[in-house]
Amino acid sequence: MTTASERALASCERRYRELAHELAQIGYVASGSIAQRSTRCGKDTCACGADPPRLHGPYWHFTAKVHGKTVNKRLSDREARLYEEWIANDRLARDLLAEMRTIAAEAQALILAEESAERGRPPRRRAAPEKRTTFTRAKS
Repeated sequence: MTTASERALASCERRYRELAHELAQIGYVASGSIAQRSTRCGKDTCACGADPPRLHGPYWHFTAKVHGKTVNKRLSDREARLYEEWIANDRLARDLLAEMRTIAAEAQALILAEESAERGRPPRRRAAPEKRTTFTRAKS
């Protein structure tokens, strides 16, 4: 490997390990969202059915997809703060993984170019990872 390639690869490895360390420091994660909602109870004599209505709440609600179905859960103020932290951790983890994938693609390109050079072949040209189309297999 040439000195420039070695330096570039070392830089990729260093940044990749830094990101992996950051990822390891993240606490619990949860995917979904939380929001405050006000509701109507449906009782005929309640003020929530008047015009204008005085709704019950606001209440914290957590919404997420679980096994392909939307699940809602009412939360206390303490639970809402925890879920906010966990959701922020999930977003951070996703961002770190995306950056790790980008760096890994750079390192892979350097390694594969060197492999091709050692074999005397011109390196294969590939689209940047973010421009490639990925196909996922449908669940049965």
